[in-house]
Amino acid sequence: MSRTNKKITIPVSIGYGLTDIMGGGAFTVIGAWLLYFYTTFVGLSPVEAASIVAIARIVDAIVSLFMGSFTDHFYKNYLGKKFGRRRFFLLIGAPLMLVYALLWVEGMNYAFYLAVYLAFEIIAAMVLIPWETLPSEMTRDFNSRTKLSTCRMFLSASGTFLATFIPGLLINYFGEHNANAYLINGIVFAVLFMLCVLVSWKVTWERELTPEMKAELENSRTSRTLNEKLAAFGGLFKEYASTLKVRAFRKHLAIYLFSFTGKDVYNTVFVFFCVYCLNVSSSLAGTLLSMSIVGLPVTLAAGVAIIKYGPSRLYIFAYSLMMLCLGGFFLVYQFPTDNKVMLLVILAGVYQVGRCVLEFTPWNVFPFIPDIDEMITRQRREGLFAAVMTFSRKTTVAIATFVVGLLLQSGGFVKGSQVQPQEAINTIAMLLFIGTAGLLLIALWQALTFHLNKRTHKIFVDEVERLKAHGLKSDVTAETRHIVEDLTGYNYDKLWCSATQQASPEVKQASTLS
Repeated sequence: MSRTNKKITIPVSIGYGLTDIMGGGAFTVIGAWLLYFYTTFVGLSPVEAASIVAIARIVDAIVSLFMGSFTDHFYKNYLGKKFGRRRFFLLIGAPLMLVYALLWVEGMNYAFYLAVYLAFEIIAAMVLIPWETLPSEMTRDFNSRTKLSTCRMFLSASGTFLATFIPGLLINYFGEHNANAYLINGIVFAVLFMLCVLVSWKVTWERELTPEMKAELENSRTSRTLNEKLAAFGGLFKEYASTLKVRAFRKHLAIYLFSFTGKDVYNTVFVFFCVYCLNVSSSLAGTLLSMSIVGLPVTLAAGVAIIKYGPSRLYIFAYSLMMLCLGGFFLVYQFPTDNKVMLLVILAGVYQVGRCVLEFTPWNVFPFIPDIDEMITRQRREGLFAAVMTFSRKTTVAIATFVVGLLLQSGGFVKGSQVQPQEAINTIAMLLFIGTAGLLLIALWQALTFHLNKRTHKIFVDEVERLKAHGLKSDVTAETRHIVEDLTGYNYDKLWCSATQQASPEVKQASTLS
């Protein structure tokens, strides 16, 4: 299924990016409404509701950890050779998207909701992990990958908008206390997600097998003993750990996890904040969340800005803007006025500008991380890095969601009640302001020293290509050496080793882990 001569056109980029309507939309709805739905309509306590998300995402995170390596090596079997080692999972995952609708069925028990949510998380991982590697598979050009990622994030922003706008409309139509709004919303999005994944499967492709992969394919036909299989299984964990030895990936991962978890805390608590702290309707909360529509033009602008200014400046802009808006929400909460609704709309719109840039930037950076790893390992391990990112992300969001539920319950939140005690109201406000801002500040700290951009990436890739063409390491320029060492975290002289001398955990790094 390789079509390496194909060009990255706008229609191809749009077709690829459609899957992130599911990636952005599904988890936006879940983050914003699921805990509220479970505690208001299903009758679960905050801890029970949060535990469903936490348990499912921890299990899913473990599955995701193996999914990346599994797709890296899926070319070795019949299905991988016929349908592609990445794209095969889009093909089988598309119809399974319909499971999403079952999340919003009323009147079932705790075990049902846990099983359904666990199933959906695993299905989503089965689709998203191989899908996230496709830009690296389809092209090595910075601008072409940025085109793919920009279309992806534009469509993700579209999914985020639909995921907040449509529930608000349905809640307004059916009424604040009618659970049918949530079920209809789930059915509509389940069908939409299925169609989007099918289109992405249709328009994408994968690179040709390298000589090394073909040689490994031949070697894999030799049967292995049980001890050899166990050793290979243990080696997989060493491979995952080895990704953290790439300095640019460590920083990228820290920025990604802290900023996205901060955004998750905001999304999870925001409806509670609007209903119980500001005393406005849940449909208005949906309207405020639907201000994410500003993300559509912002995404296009961010696609230009990331090329011109680099990821670090975009991160600083996003986090600063979001924290400024949190300060505005705090003032509205402390000093309510007659213009409260108008102020909330303005603040929500400006916040979504920062949120959109926050979501846009990490996944535009990700396709370039395996290029840096190639200098260390002389391998292409896109699936491995995607798995580590997904595992880390799902683990942290599981912990954060459970902590939010635990704090809500310990703060005196009463399930199913339209009026909450003052202690619960204070807890909700604390989670929104202190929780979100604290995580964003940590991400900002890491972003200030993140040096991967278009210029440094080109210098880095040119050096890899020079070494591939048997260029001498002694001919490296001082600037190139500095960039390579800064991005990899290794001493240049210890990089691009022969097959028998590839960098190992014992290789001396250029500096300590940062």
